[in-house]
Amino acid sequence: MENNRNKEMKSGDMETRRLNPLTDWLIRLIKGIIVGIGFILPGLSGGVLAVIVGMYDPLIRFLANLKERFLKNLLFFLPFAIGAAIGIVLFAVVVEKAFGKYAAQFVCLFVGFVAGTFPSLYRTAGKEGRKSRDFIVLILSAVGIFALMLAGGKQLTEVDPNILSWLASGLLMGLGLIVPGLSPSNFLIYFGMYDKMATGIKDFDFAVIIPLIVGFALCVILFSKLAAHLFKKYYSGMYHFILGLVIGSSLAIFPTVVMPAFQPDQLSVAGLSTAGALLFCLVLFVAGTIASYLFSKLEEKYPREEIF
Repeated sequence: MENNRNKEMKSGDMETRRLNPLTDWLIRLIKGIIVGIGFILPGLSGGVLAVIVGMYDPLIRFLANLKERFLKNLLFFLPFAIGAAIGIVLFAVVVEKAFGKYAAQFVCLFVGFVAGTFPSLYRTAGKEGRKSRDFIVLILSAVGIFALMLAGGKQLTEVDPNILSWLASGLLMGLGLIVPGLSPSNFLIYFGMYDKMATGIKDFDFAVIIPLIVGFALCVILFSKLAAHLFKKYYSGMYHFILGLVIGSSLAIFPTVVMPAFQPDQLSVAGLSTAGALLFCLVLFVAGTIASYLFSKLEEKYPREEIF
C-alpha cells in the first residue's frame, strides 16, 4: 500500500514537472534553429549540435524507422525541422552581412554550447557502462576529426557550381548530421562553394536549394538506419565515438577559425584590438557555456514522454 502511494506521488511529481506543450514546442523550435546554424556556420557540425541539444539519438531512430508511429513522431520533429530551416536561412543572411567580421566570436559562442553540455554528454555516454576500449575509440575519433578539420580548413581547390556539385554539397551536409563533428561548411569552403551556397540560400535560389535538399535527404535516409543499428548494438562504443568527434571538432575550431581571426588584417576588418577580440570571444564562450549548462539541467528536470 505504502509502495503504491509512493509510486503515485512520484508519478504526480513527474507530471507536474513536465513542460507544457507550447513551451516544449518552442524549445524544439529553438533546438532546430541552433542545429540549423550548425549546418552553415564554418567550424561547426549540425550533428554535434543535435547531440548537444539532445535531438540526435531520437532523430536517427525516427529516420531509421519511419513507419513506426510516423504521424506522432513527425509532429514531434516538425518544430525542430522548422527551426532548422529558420536557422539555415537566417544565418545565411548573417554570413553574408557579418560573419566575415566576427567569425571567431560567433564560433566561440557555439563552442561554449559544447562545453556547457559536455558533463551531460559524458554521463549519457557511460549510461551502459564504460570499457577501456571506449576511451581508445574516443581518443582515435577525436584525433581523426581534428586532423580532418585541419585538412579542410583551407581552400585548396575551386569547384564549378552546378546541379551535381550542389547535390554533392547536400550529401555532405547530410553527413554532417549523421556523423557529428564533421563540419560540412569547412569542406564547402575547401571547395570554394561556401559563399555561393550562403548567397543562394539567402536569395532563395531554388537551383541551389532544391539539389541541396535532395542530396541532404538522400544521405540522411540512406545512412540513418545504419547509424541506428550501430547505436543499438554498440551503444557505449558509438557514444564514445561521437564524444570524441565532439571533442576533436571543438578543439579544431581554434586553429581553423578562431586563431586566424586574430591576424592583424582580420582584426582591422572587425574593428577590434587583440585584447578586445579576445574579450569578445571569452564573453561569448562563457555565455554559451552557462546557457547550455542551464539548458541541459532544464532537460534533466523536465523529462518528456518517450516518442518511440
